[in-house]
Amino acid sequence: MADNKQQQATEFTNPTANTAAPDQNLSAETLGNEGNLWTKYQNIILGAIIGIAVIGGGYFYLQISNEEKDKEAQELLFRSVYAFEADSLDKALNGKGTNEPGFLKIVDEYSGTDAANQANFYIGAIQLKKGKFAEAIEALSNFKSNDFLVQARAYCLIGDAYLEQKNYAEAEKFYSKASDYYPNERFTPAYLTKLALTQELNNNLTEALSTYERIVTKYPLSADVMEAKKAKAKLEAATAE
Repeated sequence: MADNKQQQATEFTNPTANTAAPDQNLSAETLGNEGNLWTKYQNIILGAIIGIAVIGGGYFYLQISNEEKDKEAQELLFRSVYAFEADSLDKALNGKGTNEPGFLKIVDEYSGTDAANQANFYIGAIQLKKGKFAEAIEALSNFKSNDFLVQARAYCLIGDAYLEQKNYAEAEKFYSKASDYYPNERFTPAYLTKLALTQELNNNLTEALSTYERIVTKYPLSADVMEAKKAKAKLEAATAE
């Protein structure tokens, strides 16, 4: 039995174990047929090889091109961010001259780059401040990030925009997404507070109580916990009547 197992293992690792030795006396006709096959299909084979090379070369070219494009866009983005932080919102949004194109132009001219993605976040924040809620929602919805703080913040801002539109159902949805996205001690309690308040506005009182309880139990050291306790007690009294 052991000998059989060893033989099986040997045959498995040695693909030539049960393969007959190649015929050393191949006929001239066989060799001629193989040559004919190459002649017959050489254009197809060469075309396939060239096609693969072109696709591969094109991919690497696009990678390098996108990296260079993003580098250029990042330099322009920095100037707009500086204007944003200085509270020059119009300048940050629309730019000033060719060296400061503004967030809107960066998104338009550098589509697909990381810089354009980041610009969408700033556009959304600015439009929200300007009271242009639909534009804010659109820009922030186009923003995607793996950063657990910034992406949650984007969800919260979308919730703010829907809240301003009195669309409580959508506001609740995005505050919930912000609260559930990589929960943390610093920001999550504030998102939960907004969620609970919106749930009250949406007459989802049971869910609101649950959200306040979540703040109290999971984030007892947060700055929002006292307000959460008060709101919870008030809501419990109101629902008990």
